[in-house]
Amino acid sequence: MGCDGGTIPKRHELVKGPKKVEKVDKNAALAARWKYCALSTEKLRRPIVTCDLGRLYNKDAVIEFLLDKSADRPNSEVVSHLRGIKDIKELNLTDNPAWEGERRNTKGDRYEDMHCAMFICPVVGLEMNGKHRFCFLRTCGCVFSDRALKEVKTEICHKCGDPFKEEDLVVLNGTKEEVEKLREIMEEKRAKAKATKKSKKSNFSETVSKPSESKENPDSTETVFAEGKTSTENGEDRSQPAVPGPSGSSTSSKVVKPLAASGSLAASGSLAASGSLAESGSKRSIQSMEEKSETYKSLFTSHSSAKRTKAQTSNWVTHTPYHF
Repeated sequence: MGCDGGTIPKRHELVKGPKKVEKVDKNAALAARWKYCALSTEKLRRPIVTCDLGRLYNKDAVIEFLLDKSADRPNSEVVSHLRGIKDIKELNLTDNPAWEGERRNTKGDRYEDMHCAMFICPVVGLEMNGKHRFCFLRTCGCVFSDRALKEVKTEICHKCGDPFKEEDLVVLNGTKEEVEKLREIMEEKRAKAKATKKSKKSNFSETVSKPSESKENPDSTETVFAEGKTSTENGEDRSQPAVPGPSGSSTSSKVVKPLAASGSLAASGSLAASGSLAESGSKRSIQSMEEKSETYKSLFTSHSSAKRTKAQTSNWVTHTPYHF
């Protein structure tokens, strides 16, 4: 059974022990988080966007996911919290002058530094390679290192000058604990936004219902009684004087007309007034149009004002012969 030719097996070759836990290279893990898209696992290229949890994506990959969420993707769980384009923010990054790109090592004969990053902090100059903590502002999207924000404490952005608060700072590629805190803040904001939308809808429905009720139930309606008194909805009584009849009995000579009749009279009066106004307005508009047309016609040579009279015209004609 083997071991021919004087071979001596060792113990680790014969006895199978427990498997060793594979350790992930730290440099490779940092490069995967800071140099590659979290959704498509492709290299980051402008425009670069981020979410409320501080993850980095290529904008085109996020748009493709939002357009077709039914497609099977390997990292769809990473972007399950994204509902629309409003949930992402485009980053305003500062290029690293020492970054030469991928063309510098096309032959493979040069040393490639894994810690060299494409972007740096515009204040301190630290490279955004994962060794240092970086944050971005929700208001403008500018990216700074945590050291720059601690050393230079201001309430105005160092790059674009927009004001911001501490609540607007979001950590990029934070730890698990930081990601959980950011998720709680995101859920609270979404709940507040839903509550405000519901309150606005309720207020709008109330304002719409109030005028409709006022149209159905007018403020005052008058009724006529046989005794010569009128009553309104407000409870006020308006007594009318009684006129003695031929037999000495008092009868009410004045009868209050219903509101419908008064409304029709008012409507007819308003229609007549509007008709007269419309006629006068049309006459004025016609006159103004005629005046404008005359002024417009006077700009051209065909108008009567531009034509010369007989006194202004000349009697001689010039002629240039072409023969000698």
